[in-house]
Amino acid sequence: MASDRQTAAPALAHALSAAAQGFPVIPLSPTKLPALRSPHRDTPGAPCRGACGLPGHGIHDATCDPLAVRRLFAAAPWATGYGIACGRPPHHLVGVDLDTEPAALYDLAARHHFTIPRTVTVLTPSGGRHLWLTGPPDAVVPNSASRLAPGIDIRGAGGYLVGPGSVTTRGAYRLAPGTAHLPPAPCPPALLRLLAPPTRRHPGGRTTRAPAHGEGLIRFVLAAPEGQRNTRLFWAACRACENGLGDTLAAALVTAAVRTGLPEPEARATIASAARLTHASRRT
Repeated sequence: MASDRQTAAPALAHALSAAAQGFPVIPLSPTKLPALRSPHRDTPGAPCRGACGLPGHGIHDATCDPLAVRRLFAAAPWATGYGIACGRPPHHLVGVDLDTEPAALYDLAARHHFTIPRTVTVLTPSGGRHLWLTGPPDAVVPNSASRLAPGIDIRGAGGYLVGPGSVTTRGAYRLAPGTAHLPPAPCPPALLRLLAPPTRRHPGGRTTRAPAHGEGLIRFVLAAPEGQRNTRLFWAACRACENGLGDTLAAALVTAAVRTGLPEPEARATIASAARLTHASRRT
């Protein structure tokens, strides 16, 4: 127990340092999972994203407020690391998670004609590395595993990166030599086009992105863990219909659901079911 406390103290210090630089953080357990359990784990119903005010909502607890960071770690004295939320202002962080040496990423860069910038790089205990990039505020980058190429995972909206200084059951995460002084570099536009969901094209040829409220619903679907994909999509589709965005967001919601692994026919059926339920509720 004493060793846990000795590890937790530097984890909090590293988390506070990251928060001071504008990176929202949460405490992590030695298994790299959020250290605090959900207060709603025994209460079925619509997902809560922290509106109840209690800790334990995973990435939705992430904060830059030093007092809030201290409270989270005080509630999880067993935490030995911290996670940095991706896709959140001010940095809108995009994490490129490389399992091994970056050969696959360099090959991808050569094929799509972009240069990998010098940026913050974190070395992982398994011999991999995390590259930190920043994205534009209007781009929603989803999480993915080996979609771009084998061994390249992406941490985007709804995801998090294990912060440097964290200690896990497999070892410590540390900054690569020569990168500690660097700010996260902007994501190359060609790479961003591979990562971000495409804009939707209207019949007249005009392209638009989802309205601000719609972007939040799309991020909510993109962050769905396995076992909650359909539930999250149904909830988001209902909210879209209630706000008059059902037709506007349908295609983007389908795209987001498919990116999480939900089959397209199932996603379309779920959205249609949400539309029927919402319209029926309005008539009663």
